[in-house]
Amino acid sequence: MNRLAQETSPYLLQHAHNPVDWYPWGNEALEKAREENKPILVSIGYSACHWCHVMERECFEKADIAAVMNAHFVCIKVDREERPDVDAVYMDAVQAMGVRGGWPLNVFLLPDSKPFYGVTYLPPQNWVQLLKSIDNAFKNHFDELAKSAEGFVENMSIPDSEKYGLTGQQSEFEVAHLDSMFEQLQKNFDTHNGGMDRAPKFPMPSIYKFLLRYYDISQNPEALRQIEITLNRIALGGIYDHVGGGWARYSVDDQWFIPHFEKMLYDNAQLLEVFSEAYSLTQNPLYADRIQQTIGWLDREMRHAEGGFYSALDADSEGVEGKFYIWTEAELREILGDDFNWFSKLYNISGHGNWEHGFNHLHLTEAPVHTAKPAGIYNDEFETNYRRALQKLFDHRAERVRPGLDDKILASWNGLLITGLAAAYRALGDEKIREMAVSAGRFIFDKMSAEERLLHSYKNGKASVTGFLEDYAAVIGACLSLYQITFEEHWIRKAEELTSYTLSNFYDSQEGFFNFTDVYGEALIARKKELFDNVIPGSNSIMAHNLYTLSLMTDKSEYLEVADKMLSKIGRLVLTDVQWVTNWAALYCQRAVPTAEVAIVGAQADQLRKDFNRFFVPNKVVMGTTTSSELPLLQNRTEINSQTAIYICYDKTCQLPVTNVEEALQQLSGGL
Repeated sequence: MNRLAQETSPYLLQHAHNPVDWYPWGNEALEKAREENKPILVSIGYSACHWCHVMERECFEKADIAAVMNAHFVCIKVDREERPDVDAVYMDAVQAMGVRGGWPLNVFLLPDSKPFYGVTYLPPQNWVQLLKSIDNAFKNHFDELAKSAEGFVENMSIPDSEKYGLTGQQSEFEVAHLDSMFEQLQKNFDTHNGGMDRAPKFPMPSIYKFLLRYYDISQNPEALRQIEITLNRIALGGIYDHVGGGWARYSVDDQWFIPHFEKMLYDNAQLLEVFSEAYSLTQNPLYADRIQQTIGWLDREMRHAEGGFYSALDADSEGVEGKFYIWTEAELREILGDDFNWFSKLYNISGHGNWEHGFNHLHLTEAPVHTAKPAGIYNDEFETNYRRALQKLFDHRAERVRPGLDDKILASWNGLLITGLAAAYRALGDEKIREMAVSAGRFIFDKMSAEERLLHSYKNGKASVTGFLEDYAAVIGACLSLYQITFEEHWIRKAEELTSYTLSNFYDSQEGFFNFTDVYGEALIARKKELFDNVIPGSNSIMAHNLYTLSLMTDKSEYLEVADKMLSKIGRLVLTDVQWVTNWAALYCQRAVPTAEVAIVGAQADQLRKDFNRFFVPNKVVMGTTTSSELPLLQNRTEINSQTAIYICYDKTCQLPVTNVEEALQQLSGGL
């Protein structure tokens, strides 16, 4: 066993028995490199990563290859989920080298931690050849490597405002610009399969968050059509687990058919939010089903006994990618019995398989009923039979060797999940969902915070790693969501405390954006800012949403000023290259038209809130109290004739109070 045996990260523990003399990231390894004047190999991955497992089996478990690594390098293993700061710095460097980023990410550093070369997966022969070449270059061409490394560090040190031309000259947010944003995105829509016109296909939830808000303002039917095509295919295709619920990370093809089978908490968190909003808009029962099934999976397989949620399920089981999820025809015939014939027609099951090596993967392109009717297998009992067949598969699959569970709990991903659960609760009104969201919020503050600071990771009863901007941004957003589904004011106070800390310790007032790392965190060779929206929205865009929402809830103009400055500075990219800044574009929608401020006051406040929240009104904040409150929007608001009152307000100016949701919605539709 090597030093990684003392770590808590499941990814690092996976490598604890490698013959490679791995170090975790830290001073011991970095000092060893300086003292011995050795280059550093930083190998970054995560526990659910398929190609990380492949490279481990092919390279890091082989004694002869490990001997080369140990002789010439100080070898460091990094869990990119535990140390996203380290990952971000060296991913940026590798991309600057012209290498397409991904994991496993293998970066070679000088003894002073400056990067000079990087690659992703390599097979054994190529890996050993590279190790020897780098050893030779370090010994015989050090000056060239040092010059190259210095150039990469200088590139990382260029201010983002300079690098991306973020001047912040825009002062008004105009509805007219939303159409041009949509038209830019539309150029890359896959109008047949949904999503964007590329493979592999990632869900990219922030795109649909923007499209939902754009549709709410514009009523452009093309936007709704793309939302529905995409969500239908994501709900029915192979990246959704038809048997157990939950989504895999992405599909390797352009038809949502075969996924990389790992299930990540952050994807499911965001997809819950998007599907919940889409359900409120469309009332499509497919969306409600996927929300409920996915929450069932989260509760059953991903929830810590005290309320937090684990990070991921592995792609592999028994060393084979997807083995837990795929079926042979013979297996299905035996398990399903009398249900096999119609089920095989529904899912196109065959002896040679619809995937590889004779395996079948469950995948549809139309809702089950719509697939069954033309196939001649529909009858009055179809829905009951369909549920029964899936239950048979679920019961059988439970006996298989399960994929590995990454059981560390991340504050950032739990924050995203709380926001997703809150959206699901608003859409469906199931009290169990609210309880899950609230208990996850309590877990974060009970187990992962200390002296108004957040810690990033929790495992085996211990919280560790100084919190990053992603933690603060996601948890502040979670607090704002929790307040709006409970009307418990301590959630707003928590959000304000964390926001104050973030402004003091992360905000770069000169550039107008937040750094990714705390001033009290470990200093790396560069201090990065996360500006762009990817599979997870950038922490700066999440923070800008938070500041805008908090400004409405607390009537503090300083929050609005920072949010608007951020949105203005990113505005050039929003208007010219929106696909990389779609969460910013969603905020732009909220700033381009007035945001509804909904105040509910009286004994029935929670019941009226629950009724009101079923409807699709994305550009709003909802506040309420059963008694009285010092929150600005609720001050001097009272019941009407002893009945709970709803006030619809814009910019703190309210219309006449009403006592039922229907009248409140009419006031909303009338706008100002």
